[in-house]
Amino acid sequence: MSILVRPRETKTLTGTSIFPPKASVRHSFDRAAHTYDTASKAQRWICARLVNGLPPTLVSAVILDAGCGTGFGMEVLGRRFPAARLIALDFSQAMLSRIKKLEFGVAGDVEKLPLCNEVVGLYWSNLTMQWCDIFAQCREARRILWPGGMLAFSSLAPGTFAELEESFAQIDNYRHVLPFRPLETVRQALEVAGFQNIRLQVEPCVAHYRDLKSLMIAIKSVGANQIGSARRPGLMGRNAWKRLEEAYEKRRTPRGLPLTYQVILGYAQK
Repeated sequence: MSILVRPRETKTLTGTSIFPPKASVRHSFDRAAHTYDTASKAQRWICARLVNGLPPTLVSAVILDAGCGTGFGMEVLGRRFPAARLIALDFSQAMLSRIKKLEFGVAGDVEKLPLCNEVVGLYWSNLTMQWCDIFAQCREARRILWPGGMLAFSSLAPGTFAELEESFAQIDNYRHVLPFRPLETVRQALEVAGFQNIRLQVEPCVAHYRDLKSLMIAIKSVGANQIGSARRPGLMGRNAWKRLEEAYEKRRTPRGLPLTYQVILGYAQK
């Protein structure tokens, strides 16, 4: 059975211009591919939480990892479903090239999947939805799932990177954090796409860093430094950086400087 029949089409992110252009997102993740694995502690924790929420009786012969990055989720899924055929899909060819054991990989857009209808039993997506047209992604996910198939995804909710946003607010009036979608919008997208048995929850994940520089490097190293329009033009000056450090230092804990991810864990069925 062939699953690659739909040619991929590049299109602009729909919705408001606060979201970055797709070319910028791809470029950011291409550049981050060689550092992603060393800076993705939060992403790995979220991946573990997502797989733990799958029904214990779930069995799937074909799984799509949509937005697979460097393949950590593929390893987790392979251990959980050792007999399944795993399909890796990512917007960034550089990310795909970092996967050590790749059974089947394709560079593609989750908003316009180059796959046939009803070809996978589990659509898995860890921390991809916040970059996309959520309605298009949910619609495509349902299209390629076979009847009774399951969608499992994580995304980020408002309040993510709140410490960074609030510290920057003391420096300037520009946007420094992507405006993440509320849970109600995520539920609406799933319902409009036709999913049933929707289960959503939000959990905080707090990472800690020794200083502001290492925190900012970690964000950039996983490609999460694209914020769309209304961003600060040019680089920060030395004085602005010092003020930002002073503002963030007030949040220091015994473990270091905190950075919070408000994580949406979602499950639904076709």
